[in-house]
Amino acid sequence: MPQLLSRNPTIGIALIVTAMLVVPFMDAIAKLLSVRYPILQLVWARFFFQFLVVTPLAFWRHGPTAFITKQPFLQVGRGLFLLGATVCFWAAIKYIPLADAIALLFFDAVIIVALSALVLREQVPASRWFAAGLGLIGVLIIVRPGFEAFHWASLLALAASVFFSMFILSNRLLAREVAPLVGLSYQSVGGFLVMTAAIPFVWVAPTATDLALMLAIGLTGAIGHLLLIRAFEFADASLLAPYLYAEIIMQVVLGYWLFNDLPDAWAWLGIALIIIVGVFLSLAARETSHSDNQPIPGAHL
Repeated sequence: MPQLLSRNPTIGIALIVTAMLVVPFMDAIAKLLSVRYPILQLVWARFFFQFLVVTPLAFWRHGPTAFITKQPFLQVGRGLFLLGATVCFWAAIKYIPLADAIALLFFDAVIIVALSALVLREQVPASRWFAAGLGLIGVLIIVRPGFEAFHWASLLALAASVFFSMFILSNRLLAREVAPLVGLSYQSVGGFLVMTAAIPFVWVAPTATDLALMLAIGLTGAIGHLLLIRAFEFADASLLAPYLYAEIIMQVVLGYWLFNDLPDAWAWLGIALIIIVGVFLSLAARETSHSDNQPIPGAHL
């Protein structure tokens, strides 16, 4: 396994910000195509084309022996969590603005606080529980259950957040099991194989242009994740995690540019609360490990 690169926080920050500018294009393209193609077909394209990019890179960089794992079921399980998050999130953005959906997805930082206490038996300070409560208020402001502004697809975004929380927790458990690039390859293979089983029942023949856009979905996902892996080789997770919230800004820009969607005043308030809470929780949960196998917290890929 390659040695960790020389620590250079500036490069790490530049890489993670670039990743957060790239990844939203994957979601925006999926939203564009969702009016013509089933969500399951788009999810298949994401994992299939990502698999074609990532797996050869993982073999080249780490060799075939790096794919040997002592916990194959957990490797498959975390890939299924990511698959579930992708299906739910893309089903949500078919109906609600990108910015609202991604803000709800970032609620995973709050869910992880609860799951860390309940599942991993970690001691969670009172300040984090208070922050989690504020995050829940932010979600309620965006979703507004019982009000006219409520849309049922918001619940899909929250379901995606739950799936992604489980994905992050499984990353913690597998932090030193395989290299990040190998783990990404496992996730790509798992999602691709599961979706391939569904494809015969939902397939709609794409035009050449739309096929190119489906390829772009996989490429942007792969490039974004590769940039993230590289960023965490240059700087600590505790330093980089707050920059993940740049993704929300880019989602707002793309939502307005491509779909003429802008969050209303209440949604902006909810988004701001979730960002503040997420940054606080990221800084509070500082990582002490400097391994290049450390998990990537909150990277919504």
